Amino acid sequence: MYALGRNSSVIFSTITIAAVIFIVYEDSVISNDSLQPGVFRAREISGRIQTRVGGQIKSTISHISLLSVQEEIENAGSGSLMGSLKPPVDVTEEQRIAWFRKKLPEFEIFKSNNLTRQFHGRVLEFFSEECEVRAFMTWISPARSFGRREFLGLETFFKAHPHGCLMILSRTLESRYGYGVLKPLLDRKYKVSAVTPDLSFLFKNTPAEAWFDAIKSGNKDPGEIPLAQNLSNLIRLAVLYKYGGVYLDTDFIILKSLKGLRNSIGAQSIDIVSGNWTRLNNAVLIFDMNHPLLFKFIEEFAATFDGSKWGHNGPYLASRIVQRVENRPGYNFTILPPSAFYPVNWNNIGGLFKTPENKGRWRWVNAKLLQLSGETYGVHLWNKQSSRLKIEEGSVMGRLISDHCVICDQIYSS
Repeated sequence: MYALGRNSSVIFSTITIAAVIFIVYEDSVISNDSLQPGVFRAREISGRIQTRVGGQIKSTISHISLLSVQEEIENAGSGSLMGSLKPPVDVTEEQRIAWFRKKLPEFEIFKSNNLTRQFHGRVLEFFSEECEVRAFMTWISPARSFGRREFLGLETFFKAHPHGCLMILSRTLESRYGYGVLKPLLDRKYKVSAVTPDLSFLFKNTPAEAWFDAIKSGNKDPGEIPLAQNLSNLIRLAVLYKYGGVYLDTDFIILKSLKGLRNSIGAQSIDIVSGNWTRLNNAVLIFDMNHPLLFKFIEEFAATFDGSKWGHNGPYLASRIVQRVENRPGYNFTILPPSAFYPVNWNNIGGLFKTPENKGRWRWVNAKLLQLSGETYGVHLWNKQSSRLKIEEGSVMGRLISDHCVICDQIYSS
């Protein structure tokens, strides 16, 4: 495991306080439920006390080649890949299950081969050396959809963790095309690898094993949401449960090292009056191997799976389980405030990509950058809302990327 430590309290200077006040009145980007540094305080949630400590909400409770023998048309193209198999809408559950059974042969991620059988050994070998941080991502979409925006996220991870180890669980990126995507980082000796996961192994001896068997045999309704999205929700839980470390969504810009965090999950929003968190998010998870909260997450996923409700198996799952267990002994974890990973809400992310058009907006950009230099570990880009936005020169995002990239190529064409 990587080095552990406790966050020290952030001491804000007069200029920082002034900047935060400026943002409160001028900020049209940060929504009301985003947290400004210093807002958290001791409070009671459903009869349970949680306390802000150092910006946290405490709860008591050997390189393997990326070249693959798999066909490029399978792995890097836009053909029969799980991410492109969208279930039919406006059909009955029985009709959707029938469609799913017919399409099962096209779901490559379910198939076993030499690469999947080597998965466990490859994970152990990859993390056998000293790693500043051990991190995982998932990529179930076609390799060619892993673009410049996602690559910039990888750059910022290695800027913050030059000796970190990052494994991308992806059948599609473990290909000649995927190797080309990662090669600029590999050439600079950063430790990154795309590895084909063995889902049967990941879910074995967990509450998800029976659920996965039912899915891959076509005996369970996958729901209206593409199954890849919900599989990603489950894979991140299982890989951390079996190996421990950090999970990151690919649409994150990392601003500072995560190595001081342990057994942590971030709040996405709070009630600005009470200071109580109102929703957690699973886009960043930092947990020890075999942590009981991860087991509860996996158990809930399998028991209450609903593939037709957005967020039910992801952020909402994390929120409802934490509410149940946070007062129980043995569940020691930290809830970080929205300023840690979600300082900008999904419906306001676009403002970070725009060039300031007047002096007032330039002041806002400078104040925002000052704010993000405080308690913020990273910024979630909410790719569904921002993926088509260009990073404009002088924007908050442009300046963040420029300060936290390692290759720094084509920032403003991303």
